[in-house]
Amino acid sequence: MKDKCKSVLIGFVVTCWLITLSMEGQAQRRPGTKFLPYSTVSFGAGSSHYYGDLAGYRQVLRSTFILPRWNATLGYTRQFTPNFAARASFTYARIVGDDYTFTKHNPQAFAIQYARNLHFRNDLKEFAVTGLYNFVADGRDSRVRAKLTPYLFGGVALVAHSPEARTPAPPNNGDYEAQKWVKLQPLHTEGQSQPGRDKPYSLVTIAIPVGIGARYRINDDFNVGFEIGYRYSFSDYLDDVGGSPYPDPATLQGVGVLMSDRRFERNAARYKNATDRYTVAQELFTADPTPFQTTVRGADGILRDGYILTNISIQYVIPGKIKCPPIR
Repeated sequence: MKDKCKSVLIGFVVTCWLITLSMEGQAQRRPGTKFLPYSTVSFGAGSSHYYGDLAGYRQVLRSTFILPRWNATLGYTRQFTPNFAARASFTYARIVGDDYTFTKHNPQAFAIQYARNLHFRNDLKEFAVTGLYNFVADGRDSRVRAKLTPYLFGGVALVAHSPEARTPAPPNNGDYEAQKWVKLQPLHTEGQSQPGRDKPYSLVTIAIPVGIGARYRINDDFNVGFEIGYRYSFSDYLDDVGGSPYPDPATLQGVGVLMSDRRFERNAARYKNATDRYTVAQELFTADPTPFQTTVRGADGILRDGYILTNISIQYVIPGKIKCPPIR
């Protein structure tokens, strides 16, 4: 009896093993059971929003919407599994900040920033590599991908930049009769390279992009996508403003003297007709001269400069190779 039970048990195990092998063989032969990777190329455009010394993180809503600008992006994405993809992208974006714009409606509440009167613009060239996780898995190939796919992304980016500002308007512009945009890093506006000061900041920095998005399947060949992502940069000088004290004007040269300390200019330089700044500044100075006498040019906070990019894109699907069964 014991031997008979043993034989039955062995026969059961062997039968289960044979059935399993048969099912695996059928699954391997059944079309579509193995995911076929595919690629997409995309073009998109959207808005850009700066955060830093001229638009603080503590006033996040105001900073986000005060001076939005634009961006354009090219991307290549490879979908490796139903849920995971990798993307390489190049983005050209402009960010802008301006003390006068940020504070003009309530200069008393932002007196130090209003008195500082700095501004900048910066055209960023960002090359990013990111990983994407789809919350809705794709089907077996690009033709049966999900209709709506929300996703998360994160990665690393290399950013080239060069902040600029506009020279002062008359009568504070010295020999510069016409206002013009000039690059700020070569001017050493915070006394860089002087004894006891930092070296000039780099015009290339690392950033960490993170965000969310969604893509919508239009047909077999095209998606439309939307995403919003934050970039935390490793630079505190996307805006040319760090946490250093104002330098001695004697250590600066040429237009650098004008671009470093703009507290006592009559106008806000980005606005040719912003002459009302002088009247308000006089009133603030009379009430409390402290904001105009502070020695620190920037806010030496914990967070460095960053920016948000929104993007709407059109994505063309490059299908993977679909293997057909052999004809016998």
